[in-house]
Amino acid sequence: MNPDGYVKIKDRSKDIIISGGENISSIEVEDVLYRHPAVLAAAVVAKPDPKWGETPCAFLEIKPGVEVTPADIITHCKQHLAGFKVPKAIVFGELPKTSTGKIQKFELRKQAGSATAIDV
Repeated sequence: MNPDGYVKIKDRSKDIIISGGENISSIEVEDVLYRHPAVLAAAVVAKPDPKWGETPCAFLEIKPGVEVTPADIITHCKQHLAGFKVPKAIVFGELPKTSTGKIQKFELRKQAGSATAIDV
């Protein structure tokens, strides 16, 4: 929310993760993930959570020849994000992309089991 009272949406509404009543922009989390030296590509989607409703789930492609653990990624995120914005799940692997190279988040939402975030 801007100081003048207007709300600015940074990305599509279905890319907003609502965790425990807090709104999390997937683009903000992805921006932090891309700053990690091992990350080649990143996408963040909502993952259902019994306590919080939804939590961020990060899907990452890692640069060839680089070793990184989920704990390394979470530590990096904790240095740059509020605790509730840090991804609770990290999945390594090749991200599904269109023929033009755009990441297909709807496929990742299916993998994360977030049916409510697919057709909002």
